[in-house]
Amino acid sequence: MQAYIEKAKILVEALPYIKMFNGITVVIKYGGSALIDQNIKKSLIEDIALMKFVGFKPVVVHGGGPEINFMLGRLGLKSSFVDGMRVTDGETMEVVEMVLSGKLNKEIATDLSMHGILSAGVSGKDGRTLQVEKLMPSGKDIGLVGKVKKVDGTLLRTLINNDFVPVVSPVGLDVEGAGYNVNADAAAVAIAGALNAEKLVFLTDVEGILQDRKDSSSLISRVKASRLIQLIEEGVVSGGMIPKSESCIAAVEAGVQHVHILDGRVEHSLLLEIFTRDGVGTMVEKG
Repeated sequence: MQAYIEKAKILVEALPYIKMFNGITVVIKYGGSALIDQNIKKSLIEDIALMKFVGFKPVVVHGGGPEINFMLGRLGLKSSFVDGMRVTDGETMEVVEMVLSGKLNKEIATDLSMHGILSAGVSGKDGRTLQVEKLMPSGKDIGLVGKVKKVDGTLLRTLINNDFVPVVSPVGLDVEGAGYNVNADAAAVAIAGALNAEKLVFLTDVEGILQDRKDSSSLISRVKASRLIQLIEEGVVSGGMIPKSESCIAAVEAGVQHVHILDGRVEHSLLLEIFTRDGVGTMVEKG
């Protein structure tokens, strides 16, 4: 009996958050182990389904780097990177689009639909959702890699207003209609800003932002964007967490109320972050 009482307490604790967040738009950047590990993937899909059923309006933006690497390897094509970004020639772009828009995108949408949710997998090309220009990091030409100039949210809003969960692959197009590979974090930030999303969630393979990166117990559960900038300058945030943190800051500056960095490897981390008082990751907010 005690076990059932504990379950009831958990539901009661979630109730204020369900009431508070009912009807809000939440953009979820889906990547890392959650795209590969089937148990984690199952947990995350269940979390998104539950959020939808209790009144949230989820939008999923996904990456797919490991799957792209695997497919390039099968085809005998080599990958190279500049400043962490994949050099994308025409042949590589065909593989990127095939994996992101043709495979992963439809798999995620199908998984959600199997939980009784209306879901539609779309590319950033569809409805000219992600309009981009060529990205030249440090003045270097890395091929068909795009920077988001504008998001046309018409298609996504149409899907949301008709009770669908949009699943978006980060492939954009330029003014001439050429396809470009877009960083999934950057795409998620741009989409969240364009949709006036209240929340943006980054699912990663780290616990969140740590005061001491060698000590997982030093998790910073809540931080102002201005303080996060200081943590980067002080070197507390370093390495791969810098671009992730910069994405959080950019999202807050774009009008997103709260941005969360979660460890997607933790079972039901999405629900634990949204529906509990303390959460399990780092929440970045304005200020």
